[in-house]
Order: sequence, then structure tokens, then C-alpha cells
Amino acid sequence: MPINIKVLKDEDLRKALPDLARLRIDVFKSWPYIYDGSMEYEQRYLQRYAHTDGAVIVGAFDGDALVGAATGEPLEKEVIQFRRPFEENRLDPKKIFYMAESVLYPAYRGRGIGHEFFDLREAHARSLGYQTAAFCAVVRPDVHPLKPVDYQPLDPFWVKRGYSKLENGIVYFPWQDVGENEETEKPMQVWIRQL
Repeated sequence: MPINIKVLKDEDLRKALPDLARLRIDVFKSWPYIYDGSMEYEQRYLQRYAHTDGAVIVGAFDGDALVGAATGEPLEKEVIQFRRPFEENRLDPKKIFYMAESVLYPAYRGRGIGHEFFDLREAHARSLGYQTAAFCAVVRPDVHPLKPVDYQPLDPFWVKRGYSKLENGIVYFPWQDVGENEETEKPMQVWIRQL
């Protein structure tokens, strides 16, 4: 059965939030996020998409099962940690569409779904009048003990899509890593492009 990619807004977006929460917990448990998430936190965190004008979820469905998703919303609606590096670089958050998480189960990778996630979110951003898109990628040390030997960073994929690193664009955001007892702040590099 082919994978069905859908842009979810309004009620469809709200219905997808519990499945997106599970997907984030499953996928982000792996490198480089190694996030130890909970459904309670995820459902609270994701509610912002249900209450934000301009928010979008692009879902990848295998039958009725959500196997991948990418989210986005106007940067001005994001938490201060994500807005701060843009403001410090004299970039107006009101003019930038933020491409938040992009998660896909490993069995579905390598089929072009990641490109569709970007294509559809960028088209959504343009339809709202945005000319700039940005996202953040977690930064981990090369010598981290949990880094898989065969890990391939996604930098070449993002460069091919027209994104580049924002100089001095580092977001610090807390989460609990697998094997840790509390949250610690993690650095995330901002990537940005003109649409």
C-alpha cells in the first residue's frame, strides 16, 4: 500500500496530536535526540498546534497509521528559546515560518517522504505570505558514547534543499536524555532559507 501524505489543519490536525505524540517519543528516542519523552508532556507540548493560527502538520500515513509527520507554525508563536537567536541576529520572527519537528519511522526512510515534508510545509508557509523558513537541528559531540558508528548527518540533505546554518544561531532547549534523571539544555543549530 502506498504511503499517503496529507496536510492536516484544524480538526484533522487536532485528531492527529495523540499519534504525533507517540511518534515523537518513538523516533526521538534514537540518535541524535536520545529523548526520554512521556505522553503527558508530549500532549501538553503539542497542544500549541491546535491553538495557533497558521500551524500545520504534514502526516505520512500507512493505511490509517501515522508513520511520519512534520510540523510548522509562525515563528512569532514559538517559545522564546526558539525566537531568541533570530532576534539577536536582527531577524524579525513575524516574517519567518518555523519548521519544527520532522519525524519518520526508520522503515519508511529513503522514499522521498522527507522531501515531501519540506515541500508541503514550505508551500504552506508561502500560502501564508512567508518568504523565509527556518528550523533547528540538535548538536551533539562527535565523541558521544551513544552515537551510532554508521550515523549519517542530514546536513547534505538540508543544504540540497537550500538551507544554510545561521551564524551564531544556536537555540538552547531542555529535555531529558535516555539514561538521565533530569532535563538538561541542549544546543540546536538554526538552519534558514529564503522561500
